[in-house]
Amino acid sequence: MKKIEAIIRKTKFEEVKSTLREKGIEFFSYWEARGVGMARESRVYRGIIYDTSTIERIFLSIVVRDINLQPTIDAIMESAVTGEVGDGKIFISNIEEGIRIRTGEKGDDSLFIKD
Repeated sequence: MKKIEAIIRKTKFEEVKSTLREKGIEFFSYWEARGVGMARESRVYRGIIYDTSTIERIFLSIVVRDINLQPTIDAIMESAVTGEVGDGKIFISNIEEGIRIRTGEKGDDSLFIKD
């Protein structure tokens, strides 16, 4: 199992969510985040100057079976990209174990409901 953490633009969240569902990723956690980066670039939108280092972000946390790792990364990459500074980052780490509290199922079985 892998844990994917992605920081994306808030404006791309609905598109990312939709693309993840299309790829069969139906559950993930997310929250609003802010951070400070090295890139310093200003953008003008409707006459207001914005510093791209403080654009609102969404932090996604997704645990997937190894078989779903690349499709999940591809979904985020294709739907979160604008080609501009500040598109975000993806981090991947190993998960040693997962346990479904209700049933006690472990490992990959804890991540999805079997028919």
